[in-house]
Amino acid sequence: MQSAAFPRPPGNRLEQILSPSHSLCKEDVIWVLEYVKKKVAEQDPRLLDLPQPRLLKNFQNYADAATMLLQRRPSCVNEAERLRASLMEATYGLWQAPEPAPGKASNSD
Repeated sequence: MQSAAFPRPPGNRLEQILSPSHSLCKEDVIWVLEYVKKKVAEQDPRLLDLPQPRLLKNFQNYADAATMLLQRRPSCVNEAERLRASLMEATYGLWQAPEPAPGKASNSD
């Protein structure tokens, strides 16, 4: 089976990292911050479609997550959840699958 030879797709890794059942570690937070930085540098079309107020919210949460990472490791559940929430907001538009229109089935390839 060749799947072990290939890294997980970024969407799957984001989904795992942002899952409430996943214990965040420093490497996860850094990976998400690097992923967002890369998508911004590439001018990902999904970001270009977001309105300016949403982009500002993404940036604010990106900065919050980076600041939390610098200050200390999440030592309690509330801090870890706040960090996870900031990461989720920072990645808004980059990994969430668009909701299918009412009455239409999603077309996954």
